Amino acid sequence: MRYDSKLPVRRLMLAVCASLALVSCAKGNKELKYVARDVETLYNLGADTLAKGQYLQAALLFDEVERQHPYSAWARRAQLMSSFSYYQANKYQEAILSAQRFLSLHPGNKDAAYAYYLIAVSYYEQISDVRRDQKITEQALNALNELVRRYPDTPYAADARLKLDLTKDHLAGKEMEVGRWYQVRGEYLAAIHRFRNVVETYDTTSHVPEALHRLTECYLSLGMRAEAQRSAAVLGYNYPGSKWYKRSYDLLGGGKLVSTAPSGPAAGANSDQIGG
Repeated sequence: MRYDSKLPVRRLMLAVCASLALVSCAKGNKELKYVARDVETLYNLGADTLAKGQYLQAALLFDEVERQHPYSAWARRAQLMSSFSYYQANKYQEAILSAQRFLSLHPGNKDAAYAYYLIAVSYYEQISDVRRDQKITEQALNALNELVRRYPDTPYAADARLKLDLTKDHLAGKEMEVGRWYQVRGEYLAAIHRFRNVVETYDTTSHVPEALHRLTECYLSLGMRAEAQRSAAVLGYNYPGSKWYKRSYDLLGGGKLVSTAPSGPAAGANSDQIGG
């Protein structure tokens, strides 16, 4: 069964809806007309439209609340509801802008944590294949970190921590792809830079064992056998059952590679994290 990454957003939104005093009335299937309406009628129409799953239309209605009644309490509520509706409609940039506008106008609001969460998950949903530019992935990482830093004890932070692990793994995967690209072209110093970045910056990800093995290969290609053995020692100490350690062990001709705990950058890694 495919994991629906939007489920946490919808579940967390239930609590926010309660705090926003969401009121909904049955309106039937009337055609939406963007004409002047009193604030409560307009807001409730947006709520009804959202409940029907017409997310983009709902977002536009919530935007209309803010445009027609910018100084009402409903406008503040509508900004957050607009962001959520755009998110549900997969209009992530619009969702980010709505949430950012909410935060700029109401930075101390009790629902600010949810606004930060909507920004973070809107970036997260746009993470693309590792073969493409990872600017969005880095923005997701920054937004998730900001949420955890500001609101560490909220349900939003708990979900953000899970997404942070996946985001870091994605960025590490991109570094590995670039590193392998340099390696096959014989640009070993550039490859080493990428693989070391994985080991040092993304040391909790699943890519570390392979990165240490690739470092062993690159150092051997440069005739730096001592450095190759050091990388293999770190690999063997932290990931003794990994296929990558077996490959490094065979590459170096066997022998005892690990006699004491290595002092390399991955020495503190979790030994049960297997790559490949």
